Amino acid sequence: MSAPDKLSSPDGEVPPTQAIIETIATHEGVDATEVEPPAYDPLFTVVNPEALDELFQTTAGTTSTAVVRLEYEGYEVVVRQGGDVVVRERSRDDSVDGPGPIEE
Repeated sequence: MSAPDKLSSPDGEVPPTQAIIETIATHEGVDATEVEPPAYDPLFTVVNPEALDELFQTTAGTTSTAVVRLEYEGYEVVVRQGGDVVVRERSRDDSVDGPGPIEE
C-alpha cells in the first residue's frame, strides 16, 4: 500500500469534487481529464457532486468541521474543510468503516 496523497488549494477555490478527481489523477499518474468513463466510473455514482461541493462552501467569517469519507475507484477518499483531499489505496479487507483514519 502506498502513502496517502494529498492535494489542497490554499485559497479554497478548487471545489471538493474537482480536488477528488485531480488527486486520483495524480495518484494514478494521469491527467485529470482522463479520469472519465469508460476507464473510470463517474464520481456521481458514489456521491452527489453538487451536494458535496455545497457542503464545503462557507461564507466569510464562518467555519465548518465537516469531513466526508467515501470509496471511489479503489481508493478511500477523505474530504475536509479548506479543500484538503486525501486518498489512499484500499486493500481488499478495508471498508469505509474499516481500518480507521487516514494519517496525514
